[in-house]
Amino acid sequence: MLAATSAVVGVIWDISWHRTIGRDTFWTPAHLAIYLGGALAGAACGWLVLQTTFAGTAEEKAAAVTFWGFRGPLGAWVAIWGAIAMLASGPFDNWWHNAYGLDVKVLSPPHVILALGFTGIQLGALFLVQSLQNRAGEAGRRATGLLFAFGAGILVQNIAIIGIEQIAFPNSAHNGLYYKVAGAAFPLVLIAVARASRLKWAATTAAAAYMAISLVMIWVLQLFPATPKLAPVFNPVTHMVAPPFPLLLVVPAAALDILVQGWGPGRDWRLALFGGVTFLAVFFVTQWFFAEFLLTPYARNFWFGVDQWDYSSRVREWRYQFWRIGADPVTPAKLGIAAILAICSARIGLWWGNWMAGLRR
Repeated sequence: MLAATSAVVGVIWDISWHRTIGRDTFWTPAHLAIYLGGALAGAACGWLVLQTTFAGTAEEKAAAVTFWGFRGPLGAWVAIWGAIAMLASGPFDNWWHNAYGLDVKVLSPPHVILALGFTGIQLGALFLVQSLQNRAGEAGRRATGLLFAFGAGILVQNIAIIGIEQIAFPNSAHNGLYYKVAGAAFPLVLIAVARASRLKWAATTAAAAYMAISLVMIWVLQLFPATPKLAPVFNPVTHMVAPPFPLLLVVPAAALDILVQGWGPGRDWRLALFGGVTFLAVFFVTQWFFAEFLLTPYARNFWFGVDQWDYSSRVREWRYQFWRIGADPVTPAKLGIAAILAICSARIGLWWGNWMAGLRR
């Protein structure tokens, strides 16, 4: 879990580095934090596999998955493959920049491999904690439940990072794509956590963990002075550019927790229907009005960190306006599509949550 945290902190830091300083040497502190996560996860889980294979108790071997004659928990294998993908993405990314120059999008081919790698590490950590939670007695379930929710919060952070161009900035909160992406992505993780965890407010805790990680990064990054090193510089920033203010997912997550607790096991298709629609309705109302606040002068301060744009931005009045509301307005039809996507996402999340609820290896 420490490796998963290091990786996601490094990714947020690296995006800020690119937005503030530009493409720099491979050996930036942000890159080191990312790849420390990969190395730490690979070493820890590799040791766990070797220890289980050659010195594990009968109980540990029974709770392990065999691969190529080696034994280890499922989560360890997932994290090992994630670490391999992460470490392989490093030289690939360096070569990509040397061959093709700067990235114009977040999801370049080496970044996709990197994203798959650190997602593998985060899923591996989540599976390890979940299997411990399922085997633990009542005394240990609260601690593992909190750790499980924190790991899920990191996964939610991943979704926000990958969707940064569609859902991260409050300026997008009044266009149709914003709600389609949110409806398709977030219910999957949140309702899966609510179903699998023994913690009562698991989805809410996961959303709070995502928000806490985001806020800490916003507040810490702004404290460090930095200047661009790559021309052209249209916006002469003087400090690290903070990420956008996080989505208020704690509100729809709490609604999902209430639904899952009241619904109980079974009737998952109906729960997916009500869960998806409920998530989208609560998210829509929450973000629509909160985004309006974030574009007002009241939010242009250190605590919200939203009035900061990267050095390549030609800063004008568009900073405080909603984007693409003419080309992609929010209509009942588009909200209907977003609701269908949220229902499908919730149903997949319930399948995943049911599987994790029985995970013991």
